[in-house]
Amino acid sequence: MQTGVSPKCDLLNGSGTFRVLVGVTGSVAALKLPLLVSQLLELPGVEVQVVSTEHAHHFYNPAEISVKVYTDKDEWELWTQRSDPVLHIELRRWADLFVIAPLDANTLGKIASGICDNLLTCVVRAWESSRPLLFCPAMNTAMWNHPITARQIASLKDFGYVEIPCIAKKLVCGDEGAQVRAWSDVTQTCHSLQPPGARSGVSSESTSWEITHPGPAWPQGT
Repeated sequence: MQTGVSPKCDLLNGSGTFRVLVGVTGSVAALKLPLLVSQLLELPGVEVQVVSTEHAHHFYNPAEISVKVYTDKDEWELWTQRSDPVLHIELRRWADLFVIAPLDANTLGKIASGICDNLLTCVVRAWESSRPLLFCPAMNTAMWNHPITARQIASLKDFGYVEIPCIAKKLVCGDEGAQVRAWSDVTQTCHSLQPPGARSGVSSESTSWEITHPGPAWPQGT
């Protein structure tokens, strides 16, 4: 698979693990978030946390995700005074790699325009250019074929972000759409950026940075 991703990055945090922050937005492809997280956790030495937009919640069951999922609610509830940590900054500091999969048309437009009105887009806006950011577009064909889509994707590439190209798939609405390719390809791309020193088999469930907070009250059985 050709993605234009550079060979393994040199970044490695003090914990000796490779920290992957997964961003998920409001595309039906978000149904596969539990699969992506589980595949990433199978890689030795990888830690995972998730940032989810509000509309992404409709497509996955949080009970199926074994790692911390942060939302806009966490961003605001964690901060009460000037000395408190700012969640989107702490997540940016924590992560070695940010992969947004899927990236819907709405969030694509926001990132291309520099808009940062939720937790995920704030992380993107604060992201350090020295660290890799991957994005996987997913949207209806009519949206994909709109002239502005190509311009917005080009803008993200100009920022130094790397596109994992989408493929055409049948959507739930009956149309064909641009969807994330095989999720194992996304995992493999993340793995290709993992420094050898992070492949030591450190438990991916032990996160050395996590703000103490009960987290959002997710609806059960959805």
